[in-house]
Order: sequence, then C-alpha cells, then structure tokens
Amino acid sequence: MSSSKPPLLENATRDLADFAASIRFEDLPPDVIQRIKTSALDSIACCLYGATLPWTRKVADMVEEEGAAPVAAIMGTGRRSSVANAVLVNATAGHAFELDDIHKESILHPGSIALPIALAYAERDGGWSGRDVIAAMATGYEIGIRVGNAATMGLFFRGFHPQGSSGVFVGAACAGKSLALDAGRMRHALGIAGSQAGGLMAAQEGAMVKRLHAGRAAQSGVYSAQLAARDFTGIGDVLEASYGGYLVAYSDSPNAARLTDGLGTIWETAKVGYKPHASVTSIHSALDALAQIMQENRLGPDDIESLDVGVSEMTFVHCAWDYKAQGVTAAQMNLYYGLAVIAHDGVAFVSQYRQDRLSDPRLLDFIRRVHARSDPEINAMGPAFRHAATVTARTRDGRSFTLRILNRRGSPENPLQPGDVEYKFRNVVESCLAPADIDEVVRLCDTLEALEDARPLIDLLSMPDRAAE
Repeated sequence: MSSSKPPLLENATRDLADFAASIRFEDLPPDVIQRIKTSALDSIACCLYGATLPWTRKVADMVEEEGAAPVAAIMGTGRRSSVANAVLVNATAGHAFELDDIHKESILHPGSIALPIALAYAERDGGWSGRDVIAAMATGYEIGIRVGNAATMGLFFRGFHPQGSSGVFVGAACAGKSLALDAGRMRHALGIAGSQAGGLMAAQEGAMVKRLHAGRAAQSGVYSAQLAARDFTGIGDVLEASYGGYLVAYSDSPNAARLTDGLGTIWETAKVGYKPHASVTSIHSALDALAQIMQENRLGPDDIESLDVGVSEMTFVHCAWDYKAQGVTAAQMNLYYGLAVIAHDGVAFVSQYRQDRLSDPRLLDFIRRVHARSDPEINAMGPAFRHAATVTARTRDGRSFTLRILNRRGSPENPLQPGDVEYKFRNVVESCLAPADIDEVVRLCDTLEALEDARPLIDLLSMPDRAAE
C-alpha cells in the first residue's frame, strides 16, 4: 500500500547516504577524530570484558558450531569466524555489561556496534590503516545517531530498544563505508537495514537477549551492506516514507528534521559520552548525587532512614520498577539496586553486579527505604534533562540533605576526559590482558590516526582471554 501523504523530509535517506559515502578521514574535524579514538579504547574494553560473560559465550559457541570461514577474530577467544558472525559475537560482547559509550539524544551506544564491524573488515581485507578504521567508525556513528535523534524518545516510549532498532543504521553505514559503497549502494544498505530493525525494551527485566540487540544490529548492518554491494535493493526512502517508513513505524513523535540538521557542519559523533558506572545511563545522576551526599556528610548506609529520588518520566518508566533479583541485566537497569550498591560500596562498577550480590540482604534492606517518583520540575526542563535527578536523604537522627544533578558525568555538558576513559579501560580489562598488552592497546588507540596498519591492534584483541587460559 502506498501513501498519499508527503514524506516526512524529502530525500532524507538519499542525503544521508550521499553524505556517508563521501566521508573521508581528511574531512573529519579534530574533535571527531579524538572522540572516535577515545571511543575505540572504551569499546575495546567493553568487548574484551563482555567476551568473558556467559551470555556472550553462548552466542560464541553457537557461532563456532556453524564453522564459517575464519576471517575475522572473535575478540578475547583466539577464534575466528565470518565477518557477520564475528560482529554478532563482538557487538553482543560490547553491550554485554552496560559499559558502552552513549549518545544522549539518540539513546544509542554506537561503539559496541561500529568498532566490531570496522575491525572485522580491517582484518578480513587487510591493508587498513588506523585512519580507515576511524573513518568507518565515524560514518556509522554519525548516520546511526542522526536516525536515533529523529526517532526521539517516542521510539523508546513505544517499547523499542534503540540499540536494536536505530542501531542497525550504525551497522549499515559503518559496514557500507568499510566496503567503500558508492552513494546509490549506501542508500540501499540503509534501506535494507531499516527492515531489520528490532529490539524490545521488556528485555531489560532480566533477559539475556538485551545484550544480543547490539549483536544483531551489527550483523544486520553487515548483511545489509554486503547485499547492497551485490545490487540487492532496499527501501529508497526508508527513513522518511509516510507509510511504513522507519520513523513513522517505530516512533509516535518523530522529528525528521534531526536527520539532516547541520549535516556536515555539526557532528553528532562529537557529543558521544562515556559511562563511569556499569549501569543504565539514565540513573547515573541519581547515583552520583547519593554518593556525593554520603561522602560530604560522612554517612553510612545505616544512617539513612529514607531516600526520595526525583527523576524524569523517562527514567522513572525505564528504571524505577520494583526490584527483583532476576539477573545481572535487571540489576544494571534498576534505579533501586544501583542506589543500594552506591550506598554500601560507594561505586557501581563490575564487582557490584556479580551474581552473588543480587540478593544481598543488606542491599534489599536499603532498597525498601528508597522512594522514586517522576519529578514535574525535571520533566518541565525537557528531553535534554531526561538524565537529571534530585536526591533527598533523610537520616535517622533527623537531618535532611538534598542535591540535584542536571547533567550526569560523561554527558556532553559534563564530559569524562580521555584520561578518565583510559583509567576505566585499565580497570575493566585488567583480568583480560597482560599489563604490557594493556599499555600497548592504550598506545595504539592514542596514536590510531598515525597507524599505517591496524593489524597490530587486531592481533592484540584476538588473543585468548588470560583468565580463560
């Protein structure tokens, strides 16, 4: 069925495809190059640590049974598979522990999709420089993020997980650039990818499949680009079509203008941030507010009689559901559990989300003292403040402390610096790589644009995990 309604934005898919096909490393602004280098280091940490986790291993075992041509590394395993299978595993690993980078407006974690794709093609085809890796990743980031921006929070409120839905456009654009698709074939790659979008938010309450959303987005992007390279056709107006197009199908409030606003002059890639906590980004301001209140006033968890937490409506819907020890995924997505581990440990990082912590009676006791609500004042500030939080702690001796944080650490307004990301990298991969190899990965990412051959970096990441040996 065709629609008589006009497109949401004339030629939007064509214009994005033309731009994606035209991107060269030499055209990238310095801040975009630096952001991709930092994201590469952060994403490598996510992939290597994620490769050790049981949900990723299940995907890796399934892939190994297929016996595909071993041309691309499955990170941290010493094994190889086809490009499509390798990115399925590696992108699942990248999103496997809620540590991957985040673009606030689009609600996307582009690094866990783009890095595995760029490195898989670099290994398969050989002869890639660090500049080639940066250009492919930046293409995936910029196109996918713009699609996510245009989908708005309406996509999320409709129940779709942006990583699995808008994420396919990160994958298709990165794979298309890796294959040097011309503008016409890039358009078809995007048009094929749009029909592969998926991922349901109900997965956050304990299902392993949430991690797979990134893997499938990456694999679908690869298949879309490889089919387009064979002149397989996709939906030419997949983004803007008024009937059955991506935006109208997935979002109840799309903003198509965000697809091309400032295209080529404003780089959304430069707005990507990083996570200091191993949990869903939406709760980070609340976690930091509680940590600051407790540190400044020398409070312990038993000193707190009650905690009132005001958050945006999106964060409330996303994260403030009754906590049950359903698994690591559910704990990482839950506001109450995150606040409880902050109260007891002062951090919410890798060890706080071990399986043996999820039913800790002390954490459950603290959770019973927490009240969360949708804060009208925060909601009135608009979508840009959807990560804001107001935390009030009342103590057993009658004192009250309130702190509001509008911009979480790692956001464009309150960014983590490259040194902070390096610190995070070293801590995340300390069980995965030897100390000398950790130093070398840091050096290679820091000088990525100067590498004439990306192979030394790929070789380091393809080695078996130390802990598994």
